Amino acid sequence: MATDMGGNTIATKLTYLVSHPIQYQASLLARIAAHGDINLRVVFERTSSQADHFDSGFGRTVEWDVPLREGYDSVVLSDTDLQTEIADADIVWLHGWQTPMLRHALMLARQKAVPVLMRGENCDLAMPDGWGPKGWLKRFYLSRIFEQCQGFLAIGTENENYYRARGVSASHIFQMPYAVDNDTFADKALKAAEQRASLKASLGIAPEQKVVLFAGKFQHRKRPDLLVQAMKPLLGDGSPVLVFVGSGDMDGELRRMAPEAIFTGFKNQSELPAFYDLADVFVLPSEREPWGLAVNEAMACGTAVIVSDQVGCAVDLIGPDCGRVFPAGDVRALTEALLHCLENADAMGKAATEKITGWDFDADVRGLTTALDALKGDA
Repeated sequence: MATDMGGNTIATKLTYLVSHPIQYQASLLARIAAHGDINLRVVFERTSSQADHFDSGFGRTVEWDVPLREGYDSVVLSDTDLQTEIADADIVWLHGWQTPMLRHALMLARQKAVPVLMRGENCDLAMPDGWGPKGWLKRFYLSRIFEQCQGFLAIGTENENYYRARGVSASHIFQMPYAVDNDTFADKALKAAEQRASLKASLGIAPEQKVVLFAGKFQHRKRPDLLVQAMKPLLGDGSPVLVFVGSGDMDGELRRMAPEAIFTGFKNQSELPAFYDLADVFVLPSEREPWGLAVNEAMACGTAVIVSDQVGCAVDLIGPDCGRVFPAGDVRALTEALLHCLENADAMGKAATEKITGWDFDADVRGLTTALDALKGDA
């Protein structure tokens, strides 16, 4: 960190540009803002004047029950001037490059010689460049974007490999893993465990019955239908029950496919730990999933996890001790994974808690401060 003439540390003025307030990021931004060596300013491209907004993935209006803009300094782009915001920053941090505002910010930062940190979700599992002229044009476009960035904040191994495959030097990549507020989820799950029996009873689940959970958006890319198919061979007397938490386009289809399943509807952030605690196994069978933060949530609550090999977090978070990774789209392999994890759910749940411990906001702050120090040193 830089110091003034008296030897005092000068906080780095970090301006973070992101499309909109994101529930997963709110606590992290507050944690960063509390760091004495970072003066954080967040600029949102857009935000609702109300607490709720329509989420197309859930197919409904969502009002998150966690504060999205508390604990850190923030402003909406319409209430400020982007050029002034960037000129006032020591370092600019961009969340992706998908909008005109973010790309314009990249250009302004270059003009004003302000170093840029890039953090995105991209990985080849979810966003391959493709083949032929179209793929070549995309790679050329990305090279122009990346050459304007001085550092990259990798959310995990697949994300780092994405940058490396496109010519980014390892020395310019810093680890800032995708994480959730582990402590909050763990604490809420621990409290929910006291009411687990009553929650089971309210859902019509027998005390000894195992629970398989899908929680998220009912979208085709998430493949909840595959989970329904994989559960069919397990049905019978005393069989595990499939619980769907969430909503989306496939709601009606899933209800027709799995009349025996339990559908709770959408549940907010503070309600989710009770369902992760209820579950013996959490399943995310997605195709082309950049990461899958619900996996982090489930593991923080002590739940065994099954994911497809097209879920970005698989290589970093899922090992044989805490879950299973199956080939995307393979119903039989998912059924076998379910059988194994249901039989070993208790031990796997404990291993999941241990595994996710180091994948947290503290690691994020360490990675970010390392990147800031490196970029200021190069300035």
